Amino acid sequence: MAFVGISIALIFGEGYENADDWAALFASAFILYNSYLILRPALGEVMDEQLYDDLILEIREKSLEVKGVLDTEKCFIRKSGMKFHVDLHAIVSSEITVKSSHDIAHKLKDYLRKEIPNLVHVLIHVEPND
Repeated sequence: MAFVGISIALIFGEGYENADDWAALFASAFILYNSYLILRPALGEVMDEQLYDDLILEIREKSLEVKGVLDTEKCFIRKSGMKFHVDLHAIVSSEITVKSSHDIAHKLKDYLRKEIPNLVHVLIHVEPND
């Protein structure tokens, strides 16, 4: 932009001295817009904005592959560096023991971490299927 503005001012001469100023304003607007494009996703991650709908869907689908998991409820994802922290509510039968539901939660946690390597921490909350 600076090159274009200076070139216009030099080539066209008198009356076009402000071309450099206008080019600088356009360049600064371009810089501000690109700054917004870079800052917006980073700010969303810092503020725990839910930006990972495709990963949530994958986690829900993989969860149903674990024996004993009937469905899933809430799923929250936070990003830390290049890895993800997941809070997931898994629905299990209300007829099983606490130990059985605990074992299902551990199997689910291990399975998700094996199937989706970007998951560094998975917290499973067990819900009965009333």
